[in-house]
Amino acid sequence: MEVKTSLLDNMIGVGDMVLLEPLSEESFLENLKNRFDHNEIYTYIGSVVISMNPYRSLPIYTPDKVEEYRNRNFYELSPHIYALADEAYRSLRDQDKDQCILITGESGAGKTEASKLVMSYVAAVCGKGQEVNKVKEQLLQSNPVLEAFGNAKTVRNDNSSRFGKYMDIEFDFKGDPLGGVISNYLLEKSRVVKQPRGERNFHIFYQLLSGASDDTLKKLKLDRDFSKYNYLSLDSAVVNGLDDAASFRTVRNAMQIVGFMEDEMQSVLQLVAAVLKLGNIEFKPESRNNSTDESRIKDKNDLKEMCELLGIEQSVLERAFSYRTVEAKLEKVSTTLNVSQAYYARDALAKNLYSRLFSWLVTRINESIKAQTKARHKVMGVLDIYGFEIFEDNSFEQFIINYCNEKLQQIFIELTLREEQEEYIREGIEWTNIEYFNNAIICDLIENNQNGILAMLDEECLRPGTVTDETFLDKLNTICAEHQHFESRLSKNSKFLNDHSLPHNCFRIQHYAGKVLYRSEGFVDKNNDLLYRDLSQAMYKATHSLIKELFPEGNPAKVNLKRPPTAGSQFKASVGTLMRNLQTKNPNYIRCIKPNDKKAAHVFTESLVCHQVRYLGLMENVRVRRAGYAFRQPYEPCLERYKMLCKRTWPHWRGPAREGVETLMVDLPIPTDEVSYGRSKIFIRNPRTLFFLEERRRQCLQDLATLIQKIYRGWKCRTHFLLLKKSQIVVSAWYRRFAQQKKYQKIKSSTTVVQSYIRGWQARKLLRELKYQKRCKEAVTTIAAYWHGTQARRELRRLKEEARRKHAVAVIWAYWQGLKVRREYRKFFRANAGKKIYDFTIQRIMQKYFLGLKNNMPPMSPIDKNWPARPYRFLDGVHKELQRIFHLWRCKKYRSKFTEEKKAVYEEKLEASKLFKDKKALYPSSVSKPFKGDYLEIRKNPKYQKLNSAVEEKVLLADVVNKINRANSKGTARIFLLTKKNVVLADQKTGQVKASVPLLDLASVSVSTKNDGFFALKLKAGSASATKGDFLLSSDHLIEIITKLHRSGATAADREQINIDISDEFLVQFKHDKVCVKFIQVAPKNGNSVSCKRKNNRLLEVLVPTTA
Repeated sequence: MEVKTSLLDNMIGVGDMVLLEPLSEESFLENLKNRFDHNEIYTYIGSVVISMNPYRSLPIYTPDKVEEYRNRNFYELSPHIYALADEAYRSLRDQDKDQCILITGESGAGKTEASKLVMSYVAAVCGKGQEVNKVKEQLLQSNPVLEAFGNAKTVRNDNSSRFGKYMDIEFDFKGDPLGGVISNYLLEKSRVVKQPRGERNFHIFYQLLSGASDDTLKKLKLDRDFSKYNYLSLDSAVVNGLDDAASFRTVRNAMQIVGFMEDEMQSVLQLVAAVLKLGNIEFKPESRNNSTDESRIKDKNDLKEMCELLGIEQSVLERAFSYRTVEAKLEKVSTTLNVSQAYYARDALAKNLYSRLFSWLVTRINESIKAQTKARHKVMGVLDIYGFEIFEDNSFEQFIINYCNEKLQQIFIELTLREEQEEYIREGIEWTNIEYFNNAIICDLIENNQNGILAMLDEECLRPGTVTDETFLDKLNTICAEHQHFESRLSKNSKFLNDHSLPHNCFRIQHYAGKVLYRSEGFVDKNNDLLYRDLSQAMYKATHSLIKELFPEGNPAKVNLKRPPTAGSQFKASVGTLMRNLQTKNPNYIRCIKPNDKKAAHVFTESLVCHQVRYLGLMENVRVRRAGYAFRQPYEPCLERYKMLCKRTWPHWRGPAREGVETLMVDLPIPTDEVSYGRSKIFIRNPRTLFFLEERRRQCLQDLATLIQKIYRGWKCRTHFLLLKKSQIVVSAWYRRFAQQKKYQKIKSSTTVVQSYIRGWQARKLLRELKYQKRCKEAVTTIAAYWHGTQARRELRRLKEEARRKHAVAVIWAYWQGLKVRREYRKFFRANAGKKIYDFTIQRIMQKYFLGLKNNMPPMSPIDKNWPARPYRFLDGVHKELQRIFHLWRCKKYRSKFTEEKKAVYEEKLEASKLFKDKKALYPSSVSKPFKGDYLEIRKNPKYQKLNSAVEEKVLLADVVNKINRANSKGTARIFLLTKKNVVLADQKTGQVKASVPLLDLASVSVSTKNDGFFALKLKAGSASATKGDFLLSSDHLIEIITKLHRSGATAADREQINIDISDEFLVQFKHDKVCVKFIQVAPKNGNSVSCKRKNNRLLEVLVPTTA
């Protein structure tokens, strides 16, 4: 049976502030502190979750915890963010209600972590499957990307969100995620150009410099040293606990999972690098003849590198920083910018570039994570937005943020009251009007279209003439002076004239969370958010694919003279859209609180928490919840929890649950006006009544526990006695069995001993008989053996005597035959004995010599020079001739194994030897490398299909070479193709043919004697191909290229053989100029690569490092 728990069980302090008694600010804070000290960081206010940032990891987010809160009633377990996420998800899935989760709190309170926990819980409890898991992973991985570009280290938080984020997660009818849509609000783009002391710029700048590879930084023209960039603050560049290098790898991986292509990621990083370069551009004043000041760029190196990154002409951007063009109908006026205006334009461009890049990232993520189906979706919104801000110096950003929080507070009160009223009507409970502070008057002060602060700020920005922050403040003092929530020292209201806490350049607004002092300085500029049209048009001229998309207003064909909307009006419109969106959904609230400013665990600063409780309106929230009934509960769990308090309902109630609860309440001393009975719930007005029920239940549980203990102890004693009795019987039975077994074993042992003695006597008797029989048989065998031996020796002596007689006869016969032969031969032998002996000796020597050669033949390799030594001097000529014949024969055998292709390769190698041996230092290293010819597999590789179709002839050689630029001596990769009639150079990336030179137009080829790969193709003067001049190329396969060029000229009948010039100094025709290419041997520096430098218009030096 499942054991059900409750919010009220084992409660530390009060888990739901609605039940707090007595209710005051002191008791509220004491309850929060008590729960925080016991690691209870979550507390309820009805259905609202208060979350305290613990500044450490707690073991309350494990998979077991997810399963514990899954499909459980909201008040069934102790307060947790998972309970709210589960309630919202089940309402969306089962009741088809769109949900929104509003997460608010100040920076460092844990809003971002709370939104991650909500999303991770929903991802854990929804369905599974390959497509669903992919969608969940993309939704979760969008967070690291937005955090890298939108979060920064502040004095209050090491990972502070500097933008507001609202994400709509879309689900199908089963509750599985289909996709999502992200909206961002008011990125703090001023942080790009300036950060307060102790704070950092956005994370991505530090992550890029710390985590990118050296090759990536080289491509982006960046250095790892933070101090080289003016936009990066140095006092907080390194943050304890943040690994920027690892975070960069995480961000790149997350972008790949979300769906960013490699070129898109590279484009984004180029824009980030461009912002850093932009901050290093500095200006100096320069006086003109008409005594006006204008600005000039001090060092143009950073400007040049930025223009190379974005593909902008340097002169265009340089002019945009120096001049401003104002258009009015058909008239254009160009004015110069002084140094301060140039710095303003630079910072405005940096802020707009980064802000638009961030908006593009959000749009790109939305394209990847949006739902693919067009059917109706269920939606859960998660709002992670900055909380109410009160700083020592509050400006336009704080004003906009606090306006947004006023709107959220307004909708919070409205939706909470509406939810209360709907529940009372649904349950049939009489509704009583609840008094509360309505902050609509403050919202009207800010957003009124006629006299609102935002409207007056827009009007002041659009007004012709001199517009300053002082004129804006004067207008506020004139129009808002009588408003009860507006205070200014210069207003017509005389009561603030002597208020020295209110400076002359400031105004104060009494928000729902308290009074906030705003400094008017910067309001007009920040609201204008002006970017000069010259800069927009310069950005639009960039060749970078992303820049044109970010600055569409720079298109000259679509010049719009209408002033762009101000930042305030844009934010007001987006907040209005957000409010309308939230009103269509069922709200769920998470209020995040920061316990201390030190980011330390176990520290609770009461004054700081009190300040947040006030501006979050938590006391107001509790009062609204308690204005009607403080506690409500369905009848079934209420009866299950308190049925032991009445004899008529204990232990089982057989009737309806409502009647059981009414019977229970009547039986208890509770006033009738303290409870009301709805259709499905009981409503309790005062928390004291609930605590009375809990106390009676606790006492009753103690009595029941005592009764259960008594019954259990009796049962335990009886069970123990029966067990002892049973054990005694078993022990007796086992002992009697053991005694009988011992007696049986003793008798059995005695019997075995007697049997063994008898069997031993019988065995010894049998053994004696067998031994006697064996001795008799051995005696007979020995006598027979001696007799047979005597007989055999007699026969052997007889046979030996007979053999000696036969041998003597044979020997006598042999001697007689020899005597006869010698007598017959003696008459022939004396005539030519010497010559015959000599011929016989020579024949034997030659036979021995040839047999020796046969057995000591050298290997069949043509390069093996071993040959056996001659045994006699008179064989010297024969020996050398045989060696020559054998070598020719084995060479013929070796050649017979060659294929036609291999013969051609060896012919090319032989040709290369004739051309370069002892002439080119690079030649020895090429001997062991086979000539491959087609290194690119151009006929097979689909990448070169276009190039393959353009070249109709057979390709003899295909390789990638570096074409040396005539202007700056830098190399450009080109595809080098050699056919029977042409030399073709093509672009490596696109395959487009850049140059095609017929071999007839090729006069000669020049190379150096050094260990380099440079060669020059010199064209015949007056030929069609010689209009642009000669080609200076570099290749790793120079020997093979020159050999094939030389052979193609030698084998063709219609053209002359190409001349090969090997010299360390030769002339190359570049268009109309002749340039001397000089090769110089130098000591190796920074590797062994060959470098090329253009010294002047007539000399090009190639530095070749010496090799070991």
